[in-house]
Amino acid sequence: MPKAYWIARVTVTDPEAYAGYQALAPAAFTRHNARFLARGGQTEMLEGPDWERHVVIEFDSLDAARACYNSPEYQQARARRDGACRAEIFITEAL
Repeated sequence: MPKAYWIARVTVTDPEAYAGYQALAPAAFTRHNARFLARGGQTEMLEGPDWERHVVIEFDSLDAARACYNSPEYQQARARRDGACRAEIFITEAL
């Protein structure tokens, strides 16, 4: 079964509110054995819109990535993120 990657592009607009998301989200990632490969490091935009943060998270499968996103733990964290950032998040299956 191929691995899957959760890819997020984020620009924080309210750091104080976003801290609530950051406090809660790790519980979901830990529960679903997520492995962070990139998170907020130096980025050079070559094409497309500019984003402040780029995140790549590896999961054992597409089902595991979906389960993490849809988990009660992540949905609680996501609710804290509303209005605190602009974000694009998607999951993709590895080759």
